[in-house]
Amino acid sequence: MNRNGVVYGLGATALGIIGLVFGDFALQWQPVPTGLPGRHALALLSAAIMLVLGLGVLWPRTARPASAALALVYLGWAALHGPETAAAPARIATWLGVAEPLSLSAGGLALMALSAQPPNDRLRLAARLVYGVCPLVFGLSHFAYADFTAKMVPGWIPYPLFWAYATGVGHLAAGLAILFGVASRPAATLLAAMMASFVVLLHIPRVMAAPGSHLEWTMTAVALSLTGAAWALRQSLPRPPEPSGALAFDRVGFDG
Repeated sequence: MNRNGVVYGLGATALGIIGLVFGDFALQWQPVPTGLPGRHALALLSAAIMLVLGLGVLWPRTARPASAALALVYLGWAALHGPETAAAPARIATWLGVAEPLSLSAGGLALMALSAQPPNDRLRLAARLVYGVCPLVFGLSHFAYADFTAKMVPGWIPYPLFWAYATGVGHLAAGLAILFGVASRPAATLLAAMMASFVVLLHIPRVMAAPGSHLEWTMTAVALSLTGAAWALRQSLPRPPEPSGALAFDRVGFDG
């Protein structure tokens, strides 16, 4: 199994299964017009493609082409938000619609870079730069829509508004670190952990409370995919070099 892309692949697989079960696109993440001819058949085809590509990411032999295809698919999702963003460029919500699938596209790009032997440095750089912009939009949305974000915090967690702002700061800090390559690997690690906590603490309980909700299932699968993209990026980032002193110490210890 492709360990670097497990969560990313599972997220895409879940989106495919959900699309087939509900017979529809991924709601606002795929803003396909309701009056489009053959919309239902296209939704099923889209879901089937997501299912196949998600499973493809999990298998090492097909991980590279499946990751590349998913990167293109998610880029298409981002492009679907283009008209709305162009019509209201000052609204953070419209940019959020672009940033979420764009970060998923960057995750596929990161997995492509990793699957090359040796890892492709140009693809790794492209994935880091494209991805790094996205958490900045996520963070700004937490501030622009703080009250809405606070309502998403589970009721048993105190001070929900604080967590809305705190997670916003976390997104902004991680985005800047990744974008400028300063402690980018730890930043991506913490970002993936934060997104994973959203899946466990927020989305899974909401699905359990409303198991028939297309929206809740889709939000959970998207959150899982976002976690997978952050982890894929983290894995693609080069490890920092070990201090020369530590290497010398290791040699002395070994020789002794």
